[in-house]
Amino acid sequence: MNRNSNTYTILFASIVVVVIGVLLSLAATGLKPLQEQNKRQEKMTDILYTIGLDQDALISKAAAEGLKLNYKLIEKYFKTYFVKQYALKENGEVDKNVNAFDINLKTEIKKPADKQRYPIFIANKDGKTYYVIPLYGKGLWDDIWGYMALEEDMNTVAGVKFGHKGETPGLGAEITKKWFENQFKGEKILDKDGTFEGITLSKTNKDPQNKDKEDHEVDAISGSTLTSNGVSKMINERLKHYMPFFKKIKEQKNK
Repeated sequence: MNRNSNTYTILFASIVVVVIGVLLSLAATGLKPLQEQNKRQEKMTDILYTIGLDQDALISKAAAEGLKLNYKLIEKYFKTYFVKQYALKENGEVDKNVNAFDINLKTEIKKPADKQRYPIFIANKDGKTYYVIPLYGKGLWDDIWGYMALEEDMNTVAGVKFGHKGETPGLGAEITKKWFENQFKGEKILDKDGTFEGITLSKTNKDPQNKDKEDHEVDAISGSTLTSNGVSKMINERLKHYMPFFKKIKEQKNK
């Protein structure tokens, strides 16, 4: 075949494209288990963070055992602290056929409320019980998400962890900073009558030092109204679905 012909050029280019495509496909297939492991590790680490076990605490804990922090160790710590996890129905009942950890909120929230399953992770740490609720919503540019841990009273926020896909650096992206996440600690989600009220990011918050933990407000991020609104909506939309479950728990405790 004439190497200077158009036929040769097209054939050669087609072979190169096919070979590269096959190699990329094989690489993607080979890397998929590692990618899935990384996603699970990040999820477990974020959930542990909400109950006071951040990356530094986990590293120190591993070092005290003479070990280096890795996926298997994070999984071990997660299973040690999180003694229960449930996939809840809208009425607060447990769906035993669904694995809570495997629920993908990005797709789950697109379903009608009565068809969704609401994952909850229950931890026991230092003799205290914590309820961790996954969050998912929309920011200014793209998806935002997070986890919120409630204390044993199912009312007081013990900790939060937020993430985002594409919020503006220095503005909306500040939701991932410790200074912002720390504002939520101690905030209440119920009013004095025990009715759900949630937590709102407010620009008009008259408590800039966030000392009032019963006003259901934290300071919004300056210059990032849409991201702040997205976080507020995400928190309150998700939390309200867990009230039937918490009601059942309280009724059982009062028997």
